[in-house]
Amino acid sequence: MKVTVGLAQFAPKIGDITHNLKLHLEHIQAAKAQGVNLLLFPELSLTGYNLQDLVYEVALTPDSPVFRPLLEASAEHNMDLMVGFVNTDNRARYFIAAAYLSGGKVTHIHHKVYLPTYTMFDEGRYFALGDDVKAFDTRFGRIGMLICEDFWHASPPYLLWLDRADLLLFQSASPGRGLDASDRLSSSRWVQLVNQAYGSLFTNFILHCNRVGYEDGLNFWGGSTIVDPDGEVLITGPLHEPALIVKTIDLNQLRRTRSRLPLLRDERTGLLTRELMRILGGTPSWPVSERK
Repeated sequence: MKVTVGLAQFAPKIGDITHNLKLHLEHIQAAKAQGVNLLLFPELSLTGYNLQDLVYEVALTPDSPVFRPLLEASAEHNMDLMVGFVNTDNRARYFIAAAYLSGGKVTHIHHKVYLPTYTMFDEGRYFALGDDVKAFDTRFGRIGMLICEDFWHASPPYLLWLDRADLLLFQSASPGRGLDASDRLSSSRWVQLVNQAYGSLFTNFILHCNRVGYEDGLNFWGGSTIVDPDGEVLITGPLHEPALIVKTIDLNQLRRTRSRLPLLRDERTGLLTRELMRILGGTPSWPVSERK
């Protein structure tokens, strides 16, 4: 099966859901014209990123009216969507969330499980931690979704791999930080290396959409990418510019790569389980904590 993927790297306006919904629908129309089957938006694409006290005003549920035009568009254009938003539950908890829309329905929601609260980041002050990492079935095969800091930790993509995901969908609001020896933006280099590593280690397609624009002094760099199961970068979006990046991927490559490199077949999950029980059952050399 071949799937045409779109990555909509754009600049949402902080706290303005009406404006941001309009941007989503415009990108969906543009993607339709290019035959896109699966369209990814950045982290918190419906709300903007650095929300702080606005979190409680822009929080949504899948039943919120703002989702209706997106659901209708997914059905009308036969296009699956990954959108970013603030999700709240009936216990008044607030999560950074990604929703997967297909055929006019919300088929899966992922809550960000790692919240950066260091240097310029303050997510732990405003958001609750997600508490599960699950793959789910789609018409394109089994998919897993992660949000920004989630894929800076090895365990979430590893768990999705074990849960039989073949496509890993990443969205982020990654700000630009630092320059390397060749004057390349360090944060873009780090993210691309991580994505290539996951493609190679898990023999999966890695689809990553990062936002652009400025927000409260932060500059988001874009550079969205698609990586194949061999760890090769198939396409990269421009830095610092809005763009709709479109690429057709061949899912048959999963079988070709895994026949040559059967890493999943040889993974020793029993060994992993025993060693984790030993480490967590004893006295770990680092703090082990879990917030509910």
